Amino acid sequence: MARTTYNELLEAGVHFGHLRRKWNPNMAPYIFMERNGIHIIDLNKTIAKVDEAANALKQVARSGKKILFVATKKQAQDTVKELVQEVNMPFVTERWPGGMLTNFATIRKAVKKMGAIDKMATDGTFDNMAKRERLQVMRERAKLEKQFGSIADLNRLPAAIFVVDICKEHIAVKEAKKLNIPTFAIVDTNANPLDVDFPIPANDDASKSIHIIVKLMVEAIQEGLAERKLDKDKAAEEEEEREQEEAREEKRLKALEEAEDKDLSEDELEEKKARLAKKSKMKDEEGKDERGGRSGSRRPAGKRPRKQ
Repeated sequence: MARTTYNELLEAGVHFGHLRRKWNPNMAPYIFMERNGIHIIDLNKTIAKVDEAANALKQVARSGKKILFVATKKQAQDTVKELVQEVNMPFVTERWPGGMLTNFATIRKAVKKMGAIDKMATDGTFDNMAKRERLQVMRERAKLEKQFGSIADLNRLPAAIFVVDICKEHIAVKEAKKLNIPTFAIVDTNANPLDVDFPIPANDDASKSIHIIVKLMVEAIQEGLAERKLDKDKAAEEEEEREQEEAREEKRLKALEEAEDKDLSEDELEEKKARLAKKSKMKDEEGKDERGGRSGSRRPAGKRPRKQ
């Protein structure tokens, strides 16, 4: 079953492309027709690509990995920020910091600096600082928060990135391709769909169009996270059942041994205890040999052989 319908995409204006003179020839398979000098996107192909991208993002989310959303254009900033926060995924809606993926270690240092400033505010360091110096530090903290606050939880490179308008975010796409990170993107008629792994042909300028596409991707991620939680709960239940079964089996064997010991005479009982003690001692010696390793053959004590 498709995640969206033809009419929903039509109402959101997803089908509107760019002027004919701005088109990219590689988008030809996704263009339905031209009207008044404007290309019209084939929504049937958009629906197919939406389903393909949503299923792939669902699997990424189910594996417990992070997906980075990139949308710095004004029409997409508020939409992406509002929707992506629901699934607790990192996003970039301010200026893309160059080298964010290819120079990730340096970006992490800037994020850690925010944490260091927060610690200064709680451990009393600010009390020993001059007012001017404290204001400078707080301004730096606000600047870092604006640029890197939304990726504070991104401790490692994302497993995938979702981009709105690959022409504007071409640096992010190039960095992802260099690191072999799968790329998902809304691709308009002026962009090259071959630059990304999962292109979604759609209008990337209208806020309604961006909202409906991003919402479908977020819903797919929610499904993946829900399935991951179910898998964890199921695994925990199976582990608990296994432990209970082992406890019951151990209890049953112990009861059988006790019943068997009652039927033995005193001499037979003593002989069994000695046998068990000997077996336990041998097991301990084997464990010591495994830990210490083989000592190897040794030359018998005595005089050293003369050199020929």
